[in-house]
Amino acid sequence: MRIDLVLKYLCIAKSRSFVKTMCDRGAVEIGGKAVKSSAAVRDGDRITLRYPTKTVTIEIVTVPTKPQSKAKAPDFYREIG
Repeated sequence: MRIDLVLKYLCIAKSRSFVKTMCDRGAVEIGGKAVKSSAAVRDGDRITLRYPTKTVTIEIVTVPTKPQSKAKAPDFYREIG
């Protein structure tokens, strides 16, 4: 599944367009490599998001197939740092 959809479904990003903007700036990485918003995400991938004030790294436990509630979203990933 595309990274923009995954981050939206997991309530990590507010919108797909926000993820696209971050990807265009090189602020989203999978496995240490900057990616486009269309990059595929698989179980076990480590995603790094570089916000202006912080950097967040998550590991995908299970790729969601539909949007999740904020309460259930953390079941699909774990925050590393």
